[in-house]
Amino acid sequence: MYINENKDAQKAMNISIYSDIKSMRILRFVFGVTFACAIAYGITWPLAFLMPIFTALILAMPLPKPSVKASLNNMFSTLKAFALGLVFSLFFLQYPIAYLIVLALVLFHLYYYLNRGGSFWFTLMSMIAILVLPMIANSHEGLAIGFSVGFVYSSWLTIGVIWLGHFFFPDPSFTKFPVKPKYQSGYSKVAAQLALKSTLVVFPIAAVFITYGLVDFILVMTFSAIFILKPDLTQGKEAGRNSLLSTMLGGLFAWFFYWLIVAVPQFNFYLLLLLSTTLFFAKNIFSGSAMAKYYSSGFIALLVIINSAMAADSNFNAIFLQRILLISAAILYIVSVLKILECYFFKSQSSEPK
Repeated sequence: MYINENKDAQKAMNISIYSDIKSMRILRFVFGVTFACAIAYGITWPLAFLMPIFTALILAMPLPKPSVKASLNNMFSTLKAFALGLVFSLFFLQYPIAYLIVLALVLFHLYYYLNRGGSFWFTLMSMIAILVLPMIANSHEGLAIGFSVGFVYSSWLTIGVIWLGHFFFPDPSFTKFPVKPKYQSGYSKVAAQLALKSTLVVFPIAAVFITYGLVDFILVMTFSAIFILKPDLTQGKEAGRNSLLSTMLGGLFAWFFYWLIVAVPQFNFYLLLLLSTTLFFAKNIFSGSAMAKYYSSGFIALLVIINSAMAADSNFNAIFLQRILLISAAILYIVSVLKILECYFFKSQSSEPK
């Protein structure tokens, strides 16, 4: 009788855990990120550190398991985006005037595509490819090809880790994907105006940085392109402020994380420390509180800062301070340019009642 009662209690506990969507998402996030780090830093390949970042980014979203079709589409979108970036780097870059004209057109069409309900993943990958690869190709064309291969390889492995996480920690059967807005195939005046505004913000800084090869400030350009995905002054400020606060939060935890690794430089200890840190962040990410969004982005900042600090001859304090300054510069730039555009060029649109 006692054995049967224990079995019933254990069965009830298992049912309650697997029926609790919050518990499943926390456990999936912890397993996925820790497993991704174990593979990335245990095997290592070019840009291996991107796999844990992509895994954390996707598993932090309150979404159920992606379908096979959606996963294949994301894999193909990444490949297509970096093929586009390589075309820029290897062919157009040697003709500066033609390159700048095509860059402006592609930026506009990417923002226009997104504002009509297009794929956020494809837009994000394309932005990274067309902005980052040319700056790398300025130094050496082979580096751009290697960067593309490593990026695509890491993103594809990420999809495998996400599927594995959903296999071990599945969502309850009642969870469904949110209904995605339908893509507008025809011309949209509003989307075109938003795309033009975003392009006018990003193109000048991209043209200057890529032309003069300002690799040290590549994050300013990349952050500016991402913050301006929604070209609204209020949203631009909020995106920048959230990124700055998240970086400070992630940097605080990264400081303790880094010095603990320095004190005990063992891979097993690193994974154990990562497991406990990920569990703490996961509980806050899925807590539903107002601070949840900061913990989500803060954990990405922690991974990025720790990866940079583990390089040879690196200085943790300098890396953290540099990241804060670069994000602040990106915020200052987009807010200033948006303010000018809305005051002098888009005054009628910004003054309309919402």
